[in-house]
Amino acid sequence: MRSIFNNLLVLAALLTGVPALAQITKAPAYPLITHNTYFSIWSFTDTLNASNTKHWTGKEQALLGLIKVDGTTYSYMGKTNADGVQMARQKSVVLNATQTIYDFVCGKVTLNLTFTSPLLLNNLDILSRPVSYVAYKVKSTDGKPHQVKVYLGASTTIACNKPDQPVIASQYAANNLSILKAGTAEQPVLQKKGDDLRIDWGYMYVSTPLQEKAVQYINRDDEAANSFLNANTRSTVADGKQLVLNTVLPFGRVGANTVEKFIEIGYDDLYSVQYFGSNLRPWWNTNGNNKIENELAKAAAGYTDVINKCTTFNKTMYSNAVKAGGIKYAGLCVLAYRQSIAAHQLLKSPDGDILFLSKENFSNGSINTVDVTYPSAPLYLLYNPDLLKGMLNGIFYFSESGRFKKDFAAHDLGTYPIANGQTYDEDMPVEESGNMLILTAAIAKAEGNALFAKKHWKTLTTWAEYLSKEGFDPANQLCTDDFAGHLAHNANLSIKAINGIAAYAMLADKLGYTDIAQNYRTMAKSMVEKWMPMADAGDHYSLVFGNKDSWSQKYNMVWDKLLGLHLFPHEVYNKEVKYYRTKQNPFGLPLDSRKTYTKSDWIMWTATLADNLQDFKALTDPVYKFATEGPSRVPLSDWHETTNGKKVGFQARSVVGGYFIKMLNEKWK
Repeated sequence: MRSIFNNLLVLAALLTGVPALAQITKAPAYPLITHNTYFSIWSFTDTLNASNTKHWTGKEQALLGLIKVDGTTYSYMGKTNADGVQMARQKSVVLNATQTIYDFVCGKVTLNLTFTSPLLLNNLDILSRPVSYVAYKVKSTDGKPHQVKVYLGASTTIACNKPDQPVIASQYAANNLSILKAGTAEQPVLQKKGDDLRIDWGYMYVSTPLQEKAVQYINRDDEAANSFLNANTRSTVADGKQLVLNTVLPFGRVGANTVEKFIEIGYDDLYSVQYFGSNLRPWWNTNGNNKIENELAKAAAGYTDVINKCTTFNKTMYSNAVKAGGIKYAGLCVLAYRQSIAAHQLLKSPDGDILFLSKENFSNGSINTVDVTYPSAPLYLLYNPDLLKGMLNGIFYFSESGRFKKDFAAHDLGTYPIANGQTYDEDMPVEESGNMLILTAAIAKAEGNALFAKKHWKTLTTWAEYLSKEGFDPANQLCTDDFAGHLAHNANLSIKAINGIAAYAMLADKLGYTDIAQNYRTMAKSMVEKWMPMADAGDHYSLVFGNKDSWSQKYNMVWDKLLGLHLFPHEVYNKEVKYYRTKQNPFGLPLDSRKTYTKSDWIMWTATLADNLQDFKALTDPVYKFATEGPSRVPLSDWHETTNGKKVGFQARSVVGGYFIKMLNEKWK
């Protein structure tokens, strides 16, 4: 049935010239609130009221949703054991780039529930504002008026690393808003670092405009649902464990005309990251002069405008993705968009440089890992290259400040949220140096100038010189696929070095350094002439120089195409793509000949080598199958088994921003 439905969508798109549905209806997990690695709440089930909502790590951060229609209470979100609550019937769920939208039947009314995290990459003020909207549209289904109230309960575990941490909560009014606030009693700001952690400093907020006359109160988790069922049971508390911030929106008598109201959920983390000894506030409050109440008020006053901006972006992004790679590809871009952005934090360095620092989610918790930046980059090159600069600036500073003294690029800046220097226990010299050179060249391509490169020319030169000596036939070292172990003579890593050297030549040319450009361009071309016979394995090119029985995805080669370096003959691309199609499994193309697992971001890059849409879809459609039919119900994993679609490791990582590489290629062609 699903394949028939997809075929109908394709037919509709072909007949009308526009996408039939600017959305996707199935996800491994559904993003609800997505701002950064700590403020990130998801539904792990297809039906919103089948389970409690969770942080991306899988720990419970419950949002409870109830609606009362003519005295009968229905549950639309989360689980409750309260007597007398019926289940609302979920009719549909739809995702677009910035929203997750549910439709429910609740007795004689319908409820349209929309979660909007307005992650607009071209507007850093809105992007950095840590406020999501939960919007309700209610209308009668029988033409008669019905008395309606909507309830939202937000657990204070959203502000805790562990559920048993004591919290302090309050209710107050400010800036024409009714506001609930909660945070831990201890407030251990930036005291914890690591991977499987939630934030336990700063404060969560639930707010609604005063004009809506919402009722807000705080009670214990075991009292929350009953307090909505029977207002006489409400008891307000100010401290304790596992409290709930409750908001009741009165809709009054609702008829055939839709009535819309919204609630805001926000988070002020006070300080987001420690950066080489300095505790940095988030972008929206860099100077410490702003207040979260101001951001909540701006979000409320600008609700209609922000939603309109999101709607326009959602449609444009989806339409461009369909044109680039088809409907299934567009669906993958929808799934990737919020996840990639929300694995970062936006800040300013003490020197005033933009920082957009990633967390290596469910891997090792590193902050600003270069080989996480590399696969993530296409999304940001496409929509705002300044954000990619924010992913590179810290690495440049690490070397240029003298803190990292080696003649190649560092791997990371520390363990999130402490960015005081590399904590990964081994370097990736060719990998990270090639990444930094290629991405700096990509910024120059996106901006039409090499001013960013000029600022860091001495450092780039050091890394290019390292690659000229050590890059072509790499020693026994790690590459970005470090889970696969060390590998010497890695032909794909060699491509990265070659492209890195050519990228440096491209930058030199843009800056008018003609002799340097010619020297490094000649070097890169001569390396390709050696690479082809050394990697030649007949009908494909090998994983390892000299081992014709091996093969691998040559995803690094895609930058030769995107940057217009013209290093590798097109027959190299075509031979590889043809061979990959013989190695496919039901859920995708394996990473290489060693195992049957894969990295879905690399499949997207590898597929972009194809010179026709048929081959691109043949390689990427199985990734869509993994994302929509795979058994692992977590925020999208980028490392999965191609035989059965199970997650191997990683989830909720920023690297799925790499899915946008096909769109970037179309823009740059």
